[in-house]
Amino acid sequence: MSVRSELLEMIAAKSHLVGNGIQDATKMPETWVFNPLDPETARHAAVLILFGRLDDVPAASEVKSVHEDLDVLFVTRADTLRKHAGQVAFPGGKVDDEDADAIAAALREAREETGLDPDGVEILGVLPDAELPITNFIVTPVIGWWHAPSEVFVVDTAESSTVFRAPVADLLDPANRVSSVVERDGQRFSAPAFDVDGGFIWGFTGILLDRIFNDLGWTVPWDEGREVPIHVGDRRSS
Repeated sequence: MSVRSELLEMIAAKSHLVGNGIQDATKMPETWVFNPLDPETARHAAVLILFGRLDDVPAASEVKSVHEDLDVLFVTRADTLRKHAGQVAFPGGKVDDEDADAIAAALREAREETGLDPDGVEILGVLPDAELPITNFIVTPVIGWWHAPSEVFVVDTAESSTVFRAPVADLLDPANRVSSVVERDGQRFSAPAFDVDGGFIWGFTGILLDRIFNDLGWTVPWDEGREVPIHVGDRRSS
């Protein structure tokens, strides 16, 4: 089965949960809830999870659960942002009134952040909305297939510091899998993370990526007890 077909199959399996409102939004793991979502004031955002054929940077890993020539697009948020500064994320942002829907918002944000040509992106579908309680957003994950890759780069340094494509084989490599740990107000929180060349992927993005890999059946067993503490001011958490 092709990667595109696997992605379409995953999307179809969850289609009954799409568009049913906030009550069916995917929750954060109990181990990663710093504060509850306020459904009355939650805003809507969308991210583009863009898979494509590997660029000219080869995968370092030889994981066999996935095609070796597959990658996914990320941005690193600028250090000067008020929220999520310095964090690796999927391209995306708030759904504006001018956006026709979450798909339009994800493509617009991706173009504004990475310069990609939307005409080269095939939208395969959307996954169920996901809660992002820490900033009170409901986020729609939009799955794309990059059938005609275009050049990507940092468009606005006030928004992003880097744009990069990470080989999926490297993301799945157990050597690059860790649990991110945050201690806050006497409590300990943990969630899946990825430590790859290009950036440390944790928080909402790491959780969403982990879930997608699990749903696709691509995940390779890894040591969840291998922990990386996240500290305020740490490059990984800034």
